[in-house]
Amino acid sequence: MSAVQADFFEVAPENWVRRDLAPLQALIDSGRPVQLHGVALNLGGTAPLNQPFLRDLRQLIADLGAPLYSDHLAASGDSHQLYDLFAVPFTEAHAQRVADRIRAVQDALGMRIAVENTTWYTNVGPMPEADFLGKVLDLADCDLLLDLNNISVNQKNHGGLNPSEFVQRLDMTRVSYMHVAGHEFDARFDLFMDTHSQPVEAHIQQLARSLAERHGTPVLLEWDNDVPGMDVINQELACLRPSMTM
Repeated sequence: MSAVQADFFEVAPENWVRRDLAPLQALIDSGRPVQLHGVALNLGGTAPLNQPFLRDLRQLIADLGAPLYSDHLAASGDSHQLYDLFAVPFTEAHAQRVADRIRAVQDALGMRIAVENTTWYTNVGPMPEADFLGKVLDLADCDLLLDLNNISVNQKNHGGLNPSEFVQRLDMTRVSYMHVAGHEFDARFDLFMDTHSQPVEAHIQQLARSLAERHGTPVLLEWDNDVPGMDVINQELACLRPSMTM
């Protein structure tokens, strides 16, 4: 990781529960924090929360001294882990239901968490996504991991607010940090897909830098598929840094 010119890193806690934490501790000791971003809490589902996992997660957070935990505002499996994220209907009732689950998680962990706005390919409900998201944040009294790429993908696929307009509807004081990534069009589905396999769009880079400059909000680059050479990764990271620090 030393070749990656990043100020901080993000890992999936599911990969580190009851594991040797020495690699993560080395990053932390080098002055580069490690954020825990989960995929398995199933905040948008209906099955009871996994209490043994929450106990393990609380111990992992304590062992690392992690200041933040985040997971997705989505369902990830009630009977079995689905290894994908499914949208929550944009309704008042579901906003309250999910907020109650988030509050229960926060009580179990003894800390405020952040939830990430996700991509969705089909959904129901009368509320605009930004309003639904804001309602959940207020009801749960939690923070937001703001994914700008996901907003762009959803706007291309479904219309509605562009990323700049979407962000204006949010309370930026709740944003812990931001995600940016690239995506691709898939002709099989006639949809843009959140693949994390391409460079960040120029307008998303610009928006991320602007928000970072105005609010001091950190930015994390996600690149999970078709990963390029380190020179490309570091160039992408350099383009995301606020101009005052470049």
